[in-house]
Amino acid sequence: MGKRYRYLLMILSIIVLLCLGLKFYNNIYFINEFWCASGLLMIILLSLVDQPFFSKDSNIFVNSVTACLALLLVVESEKNLLFWGLVFLTAYLLISSCALMWVRTPGLNNEIYIIQIASKLNRVIGRPNFLFSLFFLWGIHGKFFYDRELFLELVSFWLIFLAFNTNTLYNIMIKIIPALNDVSNYENNMIGENFGVQSEYIFLAKIYKSATINIKKFDKVDFIYGIDRKLHIGIVLDIYYLNQERWIKIYSIEEKDNNYNEKKDNVVYKINDRYLDCSYKNLVGLIAEESTIDRIRFEYLSLNRIEEGQLLQLGMNNEKVIYQIVNGITKTDILELKNESSKIIGEAIQLGKWDKDNKRFIKNGWVPTINTPLFLVEDIEKVNVENYDYIIGSLPQTNFPVIMNKEIAITHHTAILGITGSGKSVFARNLINQIATQNSKVIVIDITGEYIEKDKTLEPIISDEVAKEIYTLINALNKEMAEFKNNRNLVKIDNNKKIINERINNSIDDFIKSDKIKTIFTLSNIVNEVSAIDYTKWFLLSLFDYVKMNKNIPRICVVLEEAHTIVPEWNSMGIDDNSSKASINSIAQIALQGRKYNIGFIVIAQRTANVSKTVLTQCNSIITFQELDSTTLDFLSNYMGKQFISVIPTLKSQQAIAVGKAFRSNTPMIFNVPEIKEK
Repeated sequence: MGKRYRYLLMILSIIVLLCLGLKFYNNIYFINEFWCASGLLMIILLSLVDQPFFSKDSNIFVNSVTACLALLLVVESEKNLLFWGLVFLTAYLLISSCALMWVRTPGLNNEIYIIQIASKLNRVIGRPNFLFSLFFLWGIHGKFFYDRELFLELVSFWLIFLAFNTNTLYNIMIKIIPALNDVSNYENNMIGENFGVQSEYIFLAKIYKSATINIKKFDKVDFIYGIDRKLHIGIVLDIYYLNQERWIKIYSIEEKDNNYNEKKDNVVYKINDRYLDCSYKNLVGLIAEESTIDRIRFEYLSLNRIEEGQLLQLGMNNEKVIYQIVNGITKTDILELKNESSKIIGEAIQLGKWDKDNKRFIKNGWVPTINTPLFLVEDIEKVNVENYDYIIGSLPQTNFPVIMNKEIAITHHTAILGITGSGKSVFARNLINQIATQNSKVIVIDITGEYIEKDKTLEPIISDEVAKEIYTLINALNKEMAEFKNNRNLVKIDNNKKIINERINNSIDDFIKSDKIKTIFTLSNIVNEVSAIDYTKWFLLSLFDYVKMNKNIPRICVVLEEAHTIVPEWNSMGIDDNSSKASINSIAQIALQGRKYNIGFIVIAQRTANVSKTVLTQCNSIITFQELDSTTLDFLSNYMGKQFISVIPTLKSQQAIAVGKAFRSNTPMIFNVPEIKEK
């Protein structure tokens, strides 16, 4: 309430009370009687002067001392049971308020339960409009109860006075009589006062207890900072409680010259516009301590919902640096005297600055300062890619493309990993279709026979009749090689090898010279057997020799579907055979040297534990869907940081992480795979 209204109400109340006394006594000697003293001095003066600022135990102590002085005016003949009840109440308030001032700490919520109850009870019964109302009503009851007219007039005066001493009637009265409002528009919007600065742009303010304006997160405020004397316009980022008071954290968005003489220094005023301007609607939070060049930590202060994999951006040196969220944790800060503030701390990995010309992320070389604002990323212009590139997906909730260079993906080998149901197989088959061209032919090696069931258009590179012949020759060759050296039929061995090479080379040559862009090498029902591995070895060795002898041929991409059946880890083969181990080593050597002759591999597997690490380590690009086993996660930790390793088990379906030479980023990227419909 404004001062003009409170003082006018005080003067009118005194006049009315005196007029009622003169009506009964016909003189002014009644002023020294208890009922008048309690009404005139206590209800009017204390309600209008002390009540607006009533909050502390010291106020209760002052009220109780004043009440004791008022009780001294009661004559002996009027001291009845109710009088002693008032004496007891006053004594309790006097002693308890004095004791609370001695033992209390500023943080009431941290006190023991009894102190909390006592303090809260005192703040109710120790208020002037409660305590001295009891005094006044007891006084007029004892003096004028039998003079019903005057008694009712005094009771009516008491009720009307209390009613007009409320904010509700005050707001009505200033609308009827605007002159009663001596509070300026600025004062009406006062909500608190600055008490601290956390950084160049972050200010802390304490909300007035008497403030009647409702303040919420992201309300706009302004204030004149007492140091630079400029008008700061900002938004409320956070509201929390400290020492029985409300505090707000303000982010200063804009500074202007101070042209507001009516505004007080460091006083915070609410601006009517509730909503944020421009990009501040996309504000997510502020950079927190312990951020590094590659990884930032930020305090989440937003109404915007965010999630793992989402992109954020901040401004550094007039450029936008983009980060990807990889983690979020809850944290509690100890403020003061055991007061606590809860918050959410997010973690994000730097992708870099987007280079629209080269369609890639460029690393930013420095760390952002604490309290730098962080926003949701803005979309970019549509990206068109060259023929040798392919968009395998997009970064979550954006149109940032994840671009794979198909040539590098083949020549530097790629691994596609993921558990069953994660979307790995559909993604891999679609990628193979994109890679397969007249300039990049694809040979899918799938000795389980599952792949051909998904793609009926595939024709085996080696016919069933020739495959059976080769398989028989390999078995006969292995049987001869198992004999002692002096018992081996060398002529038969050389003849078998010659026929095997000839049959396979002819099949490869037919495929390379044909219009077909993809084929399949398969032999079912011999999974993890020695002959199956040897059969695959012979095929790959023949393919390797073929490309070395023929220079001007298309690039060859060999896809190892269900790689654990083709290049298994030794301890998962289920056999103990040195020749088989030698065969796996031969395949690994081909993977190692194949890129020199335009042979590349795509390795598809569910778990790395069962796949030859010699082959996997040759893969310079990795796309991993959801994985759960620790062996796979340990292997992937060599390609990406711990932050991404913790993300892999929680990846959603149709979501993956891409890392390696084939992609336009030096950092792993969480991306969404578009829905792929197979024919």
